[in-house]
Amino acid sequence: MKKKGVSDSPSTYESNNNNTSILALDDELDIVTLIEKSLQKYGLRVSIFIDPYVALEHFKSNFKDYNIVISDIRMPAMNGYEFVKKVKSIKPQVKIILISAFNIKDNEFLNVLPNIKIDAFIQKPFSISTLRNTVIHKV
Repeated sequence: MKKKGVSDSPSTYESNNNNTSILALDDELDIVTLIEKSLQKYGLRVSIFIDPYVALEHFKSNFKDYNIVISDIRMPAMNGYEFVKKVKSIKPQVKIILISAFNIKDNEFLNVLPNIKIDAFIQKPFSISTLRNTVIHKV
């Protein structure tokens, strides 16, 4: 049920976020598809990837286009921590939102990524409103 006076209409966010592009990475296609569809509704441009190596190659060539990177932590081949380190070495100012189904303690980020700022963490499963609000506040 919607609260009175609160608008969820996409046009509310489009004018403020039309320059925001997001790279979303998760090894589960349904998760990145949900991220893409949910955020595009609000005027955000989202590129989705299920392979961290493909995502990294794309980011290397197109890093100027991205303001935010959303990445799962636990993935086969290259985990989210490794991916984020590489992304931040290419574009240090990009905002990072990590997602995971596993319970992550705050100090884990400091231990694994001591010199890298993680802008937000979202625990799976997450609601579309949690995702949207997290992204909107990072723009």
